Amino acid sequence: MANRFLRPHLIHRFSTLSPVGPPSTVVPEILSFDQPKTDVDLDLSDQARLFVSVPISDLVRSTAVLHATAIGPMVDFGSWVMSSKLMDATITRDLVLRFVKGTFYDHFCAGEDAAAAARRVRSVYELRGLKGMLVYGVEHAEDGGECENNIKKFIETVEAAKTLPTSHLSSVVIKITAICPMSLLKRVSDLLRWQYKNPSFKLPWKLHSFPVFSGSSPLYHTISEPEPLTVVEEQELDKAHERIKSICIRCQESNVPLLIDAEDTILQPAIDYMAYWSAIMFNSDKSRPIVYNTIQAYLKDAGERLHLALRESEKMKVPIGFKLVRGAYMSSEVKLAASLGYKSPVHDTIQETHACYNECMGFLMEKASNGTGIAVILATHNTDSGKLGARKASELGIDKENGKIEFAQLYGMSDALSLGLKRAGFNVSKYMPYGPVETAVPYLIRRAYENRGMMSTGALDRQLMRMELKRRIMAR
Repeated sequence: MANRFLRPHLIHRFSTLSPVGPPSTVVPEILSFDQPKTDVDLDLSDQARLFVSVPISDLVRSTAVLHATAIGPMVDFGSWVMSSKLMDATITRDLVLRFVKGTFYDHFCAGEDAAAAARRVRSVYELRGLKGMLVYGVEHAEDGGECENNIKKFIETVEAAKTLPTSHLSSVVIKITAICPMSLLKRVSDLLRWQYKNPSFKLPWKLHSFPVFSGSSPLYHTISEPEPLTVVEEQELDKAHERIKSICIRCQESNVPLLIDAEDTILQPAIDYMAYWSAIMFNSDKSRPIVYNTIQAYLKDAGERLHLALRESEKMKVPIGFKLVRGAYMSSEVKLAASLGYKSPVHDTIQETHACYNECMGFLMEKASNGTGIAVILATHNTDSGKLGARKASELGIDKENGKIEFAQLYGMSDALSLGLKRAGFNVSKYMPYGPVETAVPYLIRRAYENRGMMSTGALDRQLMRMELKRRIMAR
């Protein structure tokens, strides 16, 4: 699967399942804070200062790619081509991939192998002062054989990370969907949901973890009592645990943080379960966690689940890291919930998502400032959240260099925000996927849709880059 293109029905994933209302739970209080004064700590208006370290060749390519992705019909056509039968013909496929590699791939991805990605991380840090988050860009695996191939690639990622100065690298990122078969993750998620609804339901294979559900978590995916895992499935789950252990051990030995990416809610319970089990096993250094889990703020239960997991980690005295994002699977979440007759687990409005993100951010920053074993990566392309976080860090007196708080953006996106935060003194990283061009197709399609439209995520970058190109040309 790693080398095959994903048709639309696979990109949007599964659609099965079920109803049942969650038990009621009191929503925990999450700290909030005032909006910052405009541009107090973060100036994104001076494009010459922001992009001073960016070569003009990079500016030209970035401007062209971001303007292309802003054209809706072009994005729709490109997505159709990449998912069509045209890709089955060798000549067409090679032509398309050659074009993609020289444009969108080079803009959003770090290279075709771990060594190339490490060189790109080094270059980005030396030119711009931005750290790298290295991730082998495989999306998912269907069987144990693919999982074994993928874990080897993730281990190569850690080995490549070890060749870099610690100042250059933020972390290594993995997807549990790439090292545990998708069908098994769905089965485990179903069983965990059923146990949450029926606490007497026994799961003999279950290891110690933090809570993965709250009273508002979506449970409609599992309509009836699932069959227990078969002997073969339990053996495959044990192998998945061993794969996670193998990469955690290497990260722990190398002192390289490991970030675990999030997925759709149909799979997320199993991913959270494995992430928190890994944190309990390997976050032994009280000053800095190795394992980070991801919280998706566009989900209505995000704040509650964050609160519950953090409370349990404090109770157990286990340091924990969180990467806070908004989320990238809105379309599939909305479609699946609607097909089952349920409301979407995603916030009803973008304003509610922004509010949830900012409240979770404030809550985590408060915790991190109190000296507890918490580290936070604030992954956002939203300039208001960036300014809010910068102001809050200043108010709390958080040491910008101690690694407790870090900002992050995707490579090829929100460069103005990244460079502005860096100029303000923060640790800032770029999420830098690598791998063969064909494996990056689903990732590139998501990036194209995020930048689609003139008022999209890339609007500020497009405007500032265009201004800087004009300034440099006029100055010659």
